Amino acid sequence: MFLAGLAAGLFLMAALDILLKVKLFAGTGRILLLATLVTIEAWWALGPPDTLRGGTRTVEIPPHQGLLPVTRLLADEGVIRSRAAFVAFAILRGTARSLKAGEYEIPQGASLLATLQLLEQGRVKPHLIVLPEGFSVRDLARQLEAEGLARSRDVLELAVTPKLAQHLGLEAAGLEGYLFPDTYRLTKGMRGEEILVRMVQRFREKVATPAILARARARGLSLHELVTLASIIEKEAVLDHERRVIAGVFWNRLHRNMPLQADPTVAYAVGKDGRAPTRTDLQVDHPFNTYRYRGLPPGPIANPGLASVEAALYPADVPYLFFVSIDDRQHHFSTTLEEHNRAVARYRESRARSGAL
Repeated sequence: MFLAGLAAGLFLMAALDILLKVKLFAGTGRILLLATLVTIEAWWALGPPDTLRGGTRTVEIPPHQGLLPVTRLLADEGVIRSRAAFVAFAILRGTARSLKAGEYEIPQGASLLATLQLLEQGRVKPHLIVLPEGFSVRDLARQLEAEGLARSRDVLELAVTPKLAQHLGLEAAGLEGYLFPDTYRLTKGMRGEEILVRMVQRFREKVATPAILARARARGLSLHELVTLASIIEKEAVLDHERRVIAGVFWNRLHRNMPLQADPTVAYAVGKDGRAPTRTDLQVDHPFNTYRYRGLPPGPIANPGLASVEAALYPADVPYLFFVSIDDRQHHFSTTLEEHNRAVARYRESRARSGAL
C-alpha cells in the first residue's frame, strides 16, 4: 500500500507542477479539486480491470521485450487498466529492465501491482505433465505438442537419435525406456532438451540405483537389457498382480531360447502402438519383431514404471510359457502349446460372440 500511495502522490505532484507552471487555473480551490480527481484516477488505474473480475487470464510475454512493448501487450490483453501507471510502478521499483518473459496466469481480481510482481519474480504458469507408465517417446512428443510446450518433431529428433543419449552417458541408441513415468512441472519456454534431461535424471534417481543395478547384474542383465525387458512387461501387463507372472513367462522363454512372441514389440516395430498387430505385421522382418528374432529386442519399446522394472528383476516362479488375453485386462496362462491353443480358440470365439451381440 505504501508504494501505491507513493505512486498516487507522484501523479498528484506531477499534476500540480504542470498546473502551477502553465497557470491553467487561477484559484487554489480549483487546483485542489483537480488534484483530487487525479488521485482518484491514479487509484483507479492501480485496481483490477473488468476482464479479471470474472476469472483468470493467460498472457505470454515473448523474450527480449522492453518495458513499453510488455506494457502494451498487457494492456491489449486487458490485464492492466493503465499503461502509464504500469510504467511508473516498474520504474519506481527498479524493475523496468528486468521483467521476465514467459507464460503467466494472471489471477482473478489481480491489481496492477500484483501483475507487475508476477513478471518481476518470473512466476510463470506451470504445466503439470503426466508421463504414464508404458508411454513411448512418440506418445510423449504428441503430448508436449498438444500442451504447446514443444514441437513433436523436435522432441522426437532428440529422443530417437544417439547424440543426446550418449551425452547423458546412456549406452543406448536413444532415450526410449529412459524417461521415468512421473508427473513433471514444466513451463513454456523450456527447450525440448531440458524436458528430456529432467526425465532422464528422474530415471537415474528411481531406476539406476546401486541396488537395482546389482540385482540386474545378478540376473545377468545390463541396465539396457533390464529396461528393455521391463518395457515389454509394461506393455503386456494391465493388472498389477499379473505383472510378475508375465515376467516369469518371459524369463522361462528366454531360458529355453524360445522367441518371446510379444505382440507389443511388433506393434512398436510397425508403428502401431496400442493396437494389436495383424498376421501380416507378425511376418515383418524387423529386429523388434520378437516372433522372428529370439531373445530381447535391440532396445526398449516404451518407458516402464518401477513396478515393471521390479517384476523383471523378481519374476514369479511359474511353469507357464504362454499367455493370451481374456479381455482388455486379464490373461490366461498356459504351460503347454496345446493348452495355449485351446485357450486362444476359446477366447477368440468368446470375443467374436461378444462383438456379434
